[in-house]
Amino acid sequence: MKNLLVHIKKYKAETVLAPLFKMLEALFELFVPLVVKQIIDTGIANEDVPYILKMCGILAVLALVGLGFSITAQFFAAKAAVGFATSLRHSLFSHIQGLSYTEIDTLGSSKLITRMTSDVNQVQNGINLTLRLLLRSPFVVFGAMIMAFTVDTKAALVFVGTIPVLSIAVFGIMLITMPLYKGVQKKLDAVLSATRQSLTGSRVLRAFCREEHEIREFTEKNSLLANAQLVAGRISALLNPLTLVLINTAIIILIYTGALRVQSGILTQGAVVALYNYMSQILVELIKLANLIISITKAFSSARRIQDVFDTKASMEYPEEGAVPDFNAPAVAFRSVSMKYAASSESSLENISFEIQKGEKIGIIGSTGSGKTTLINLIPRFYDISEGEISLFGNPIKSYSKETLSSLVSVVPQKAALFTGTIRENLLWGNKNASEEDIQKAIEISQSTSVINSKTDGLDEMIEQGGKNLSGGQKQRLTIARALLKNSPILILDDSASALDAATDLALRKAINTMENSPAVFIVSQRTSAVSSCDKILVLEDGEAVGMGTHDSLLQTNEVYREIHASLAQGGVSNG
Repeated sequence: MKNLLVHIKKYKAETVLAPLFKMLEALFELFVPLVVKQIIDTGIANEDVPYILKMCGILAVLALVGLGFSITAQFFAAKAAVGFATSLRHSLFSHIQGLSYTEIDTLGSSKLITRMTSDVNQVQNGINLTLRLLLRSPFVVFGAMIMAFTVDTKAALVFVGTIPVLSIAVFGIMLITMPLYKGVQKKLDAVLSATRQSLTGSRVLRAFCREEHEIREFTEKNSLLANAQLVAGRISALLNPLTLVLINTAIIILIYTGALRVQSGILTQGAVVALYNYMSQILVELIKLANLIISITKAFSSARRIQDVFDTKASMEYPEEGAVPDFNAPAVAFRSVSMKYAASSESSLENISFEIQKGEKIGIIGSTGSGKTTLINLIPRFYDISEGEISLFGNPIKSYSKETLSSLVSVVPQKAALFTGTIRENLLWGNKNASEEDIQKAIEISQSTSVINSKTDGLDEMIEQGGKNLSGGQKQRLTIARALLKNSPILILDDSASALDAATDLALRKAINTMENSPAVFIVSQRTSAVSSCDKILVLEDGEAVGMGTHDSLLQTNEVYREIHASLAQGGVSNG
């Protein structure tokens, strides 16, 4: 929590003024029972109406001034809490953006979303309540006790005995509930993860009639969350009745003692009412303090979880001034490369070696799970290798700065990703300084001309989140256009034409051959037709290279490649 509080430094004045004004409000509140005492003992006892009206006017002034202080305190507390949350979200989002795929895979996207939303909101609420009540409530509790001593010392001893007992009850429940609320947040992660998985894979679930299975799993996780919340809630719910019992017991003792002292003439009736009001103030403030402690407990639990994300450091480091590429050297060279994911006990790639020159095309083919995507994810350094060496244009991949590496490699991912905005805005992600002529070239090569022409506003047509208003083929073509606009010397197409028909796919591959910058092109596919025209074809099976050559040579010499080709010829894989 201490590390997170740096985000509130900009609001030092607000963090001082909010509790200050709350304490001023509490100070005026403490004078109210004394004024009521005077109304009873002097005004009502003597039937002095002007005096009663005057004292009622003082009560009204105290109320108005107290209200003004309260509103001012609320404003400063809200400003500090919201500003803190805004700064924290910015910092957390920036930190997450700096993490590599390895850390994001380990943490999980659903957990990161929970940290950015629910957990930050919990901390924000905790800070807001802390600024408003953390000093005010104890100030009123002890202030009321001190004011009670000014009324009657003997009767005030009831306060001295009540407050420690209440404190033990409140803090005891707090210590029990803190780990329980931490468990609740973990179970919330599981529910969010299940929800996200079901929503993103809804089509697959329906295709395989897995709805009932997912409902059962979700119900189980939701029940665990509900049970955890019930356990924590039941213990927390003890606070209010427990404090009420203790306070009301103290009030009974106070009224009984006060009645005896009034009967003896030691106390006035107004003094007993004042003591009762002070005890009521203590009751209200302790209930507020109990609720505050619950909120602070939740906030601390959420803060630890946010801090865990900040403590997760990026495993990849980039030099500030990296190497300069030699464009006469091989574009990409793998030398005995092996790759193992952080959460895996087995290698996903084993002893891969090959070279590709600028202007050449290499096909990567293999069955599902053979390691094709893993291999091409190593080229832009989305992951670091376990063994071996990868070189781009004559230099080890780790010697390049992040900016240089990004400029060298354009990737069209397996799953087409578009963002809310116009088509033009999405394309300009590839090159924000691209001219209209550059955009048109990229559109033509990617076979996106028909997509643009079919839209009412052309390039200015709005795309919904994730490209929901586009077909699969349209999304793939626009994603390819975005990558082409980057004009990098290495172009990776990771099964990015799977939604295109055979004619469009062929036209795309021919158009790529005409590109002026002659990039080294990686074409990842499960279809031999997509890689048959490549200069080299690398065949993968279970993470190992089992063949390398041209289409014709592999058909003659490689059993795995022949099987893939034969399965396509028999209709085993669709071209659509």
